[in-house]
Amino acid sequence: MERAALYHRPESEYAYLYETDLMHIRLRAKRGDIKEARLINGDPYLINEEQWYKESLPMTLLAQTEDYDYWFIEASAEFRRLQYAFDLTGQDGDRVFYGDRGIFTLSDWVIAKPENYFRLPYFHEADQFKSPEWVKETVWYQIFPERFANGDSSNDPEGTLPWGSKDPSRTDFFGGDLQGVLDHLDHLVDLGINGIYFCPIFKASSNHKYDTIDYFDIDPDFGDKELFKKLVDEAHRRGIRIMLDAVFNHVGYYSKEWLDVVEHGQHSRYKDWFHIHSYPVEFGTNGNFEGAKTVSYDTFAFTPRMPKLNTANPEVQAYLLDIATYWIREFNIDAWRLDVANEVDHRFWRKFHDAATALKSDFYILGEIWHSSQSWLNGDEFHAVMNYAYTETITNFFVKRDISATKLASGLYEQLMLYREQTNQVMFNCLDSHDTPRLLTVCDNNKALAQMTLAFTFIQQGSPCIYYGTEYGMNGGGDPDCRKCMVWDPNQQDQQFYEFMQQLIQLRKDEQQILSYGSLKFDVLDNENRLVICTRQLEDQQIIGIFNNGEKDQTVSITGEVLMYQGTEISDSQVIVEPNSFILLKKRNMLTVTI
Repeated sequence: MERAALYHRPESEYAYLYETDLMHIRLRAKRGDIKEARLINGDPYLINEEQWYKESLPMTLLAQTEDYDYWFIEASAEFRRLQYAFDLTGQDGDRVFYGDRGIFTLSDWVIAKPENYFRLPYFHEADQFKSPEWVKETVWYQIFPERFANGDSSNDPEGTLPWGSKDPSRTDFFGGDLQGVLDHLDHLVDLGINGIYFCPIFKASSNHKYDTIDYFDIDPDFGDKELFKKLVDEAHRRGIRIMLDAVFNHVGYYSKEWLDVVEHGQHSRYKDWFHIHSYPVEFGTNGNFEGAKTVSYDTFAFTPRMPKLNTANPEVQAYLLDIATYWIREFNIDAWRLDVANEVDHRFWRKFHDAATALKSDFYILGEIWHSSQSWLNGDEFHAVMNYAYTETITNFFVKRDISATKLASGLYEQLMLYREQTNQVMFNCLDSHDTPRLLTVCDNNKALAQMTLAFTFIQQGSPCIYYGTEYGMNGGGDPDCRKCMVWDPNQQDQQFYEFMQQLIQLRKDEQQILSYGSLKFDVLDNENRLVICTRQLEDQQIIGIFNNGEKDQTVSITGEVLMYQGTEISDSQVIVEPNSFILLKKRNMLTVTI
């Protein structure tokens, strides 16, 4: 047995409260190294009286990456305290005890000593990571407000271009606004959407609004607060939740706080709101020109028009928390998406979490983080992050064909094992956004490939999101091309793609229990033919996905209810899955799949 590969950490993603009286416990070991894993557990105050260490419970193999196996068990405790360790038998016959004091050869002396065990001293409900249940049932739709629809030409900024008259530049305006969204809410209902994620709507000078001037006001190009309140109410009446985008890492150059520093320098009352190294700070001085890497103040990236806020400053904290609670309290929004969240200090995010959830216990907090995010996902900061690391693995297999089927499964499992189960259930799964090329363009306009990739993503754990226009097969390269005007002309819309997205969203809703809570297993990983067969299972129900990312037809024998398929020939229990096509099935009890 490779003892150095064994790993467990109490009160982390390896051991956590899943429900009030139920713990999830995971153990990592070298792939294929453990023949049997068992949990020894009991009450820490009854170890001598009950001698519970003489019994153990079997663990199950939860996930398998290229290098590691992850074993799993659920454990409860009568008195809400738990002491536990692992009894492990290797394929080589080696048998060890793994606990708080390390790894020992299993013996009566080792298992009887209380100090050798990991502990959860008490099941505090306050420490339990609680994710909003409604998010598990949500299919999100991301709207870039300036490009979705122009519902009110009277608020168009100067120089507004005719809708969709050209591919956008970074400075173009086309007049999209909140009235345009309100006018098309029934379109979203018809599509099946029940959550809208808005890019920033607050007063700013750019078309993207990530350079905030006033967080307490709607940008006049988009409308006003009265219109936004109406939009939220009408969305809620249709069963659609609303998530706003908050930029708390930095402000826009033309915010009153920053302009005060520009004018008054070190005598400004706001000078400590920012990270300033020298004066003056006026744009164009001290190396502060566009693209400069030497600046007199910290910024977002190297963008001097976006000075970075000092969120450790008590005044800044109070200001930002006031913003966060204002839009919940006054407009009843359901979620915040937090821009550049990884560059803001953890202490502030903990205060943010407490302030937001105090007003609305099921409020959803989503961080924009593109990398491993355990530090933010311990239950006291965010509920989830934009799950780019997960969906990039999907794209790398299906679209870019950079990795094998085995690497696909390994990469997805690696991400799932970073977080608690209730975190994975509300992760935000997007294949494209305002920050990336559109999916169809990355797929080289191969719509069958894009649809197969979407189908695989929609059967994963987490809350899926589609970028506006995906339902009509919109394409677009990187920023700003991914921010084209929404296509409303029926002659330019792909109605087949729309029907496909309707069907996929409805399937997600119909099978919400399995797709939110079911385990993930890969039944077939055929690297040569790039064939993947995976199962989501909850109790005795299964959803099976068969995906052909190869260049040849694949014949698969199965039984079950066909839920959805694409380009697939079905005859009795035999299926011919063509390249760039898939089939989704549902079956009770265990299913045997052969190829």
